[in-house]
Amino acid sequence: MEAVAWTAIGLLAVAVFGNKAGLYHLGNRIDAQGAALNARIDALSARIEAQGASLSARMEAQGASLSAHIDTLSARIDALSARMDEHMGRPPG
Repeated sequence: MEAVAWTAIGLLAVAVFGNKAGLYHLGNRIDAQGAALNARIDALSARIEAQGASLSARMEAQGASLSAHIDTLSARIDALSARMDEHMGRPPG
């Protein structure tokens, strides 16, 4: 009966220490996956920032072009307004 008790204690000890070793290994694997994921996130973050800078530059260029077109149209409208004012100032006939 004493042998059965020692066998049970031995099996329990193996189960407890084996479980701790397995958890330690699992923790290391999780840490490795976390490090790999952080590296991928950092790389994607750099790509997103680069694309954002490129998009910002393109938007500023289009804004400048649009502003130039608006200035041209404003000048044309001012010229037409002046012509209409001159025409309205003339007597009919």
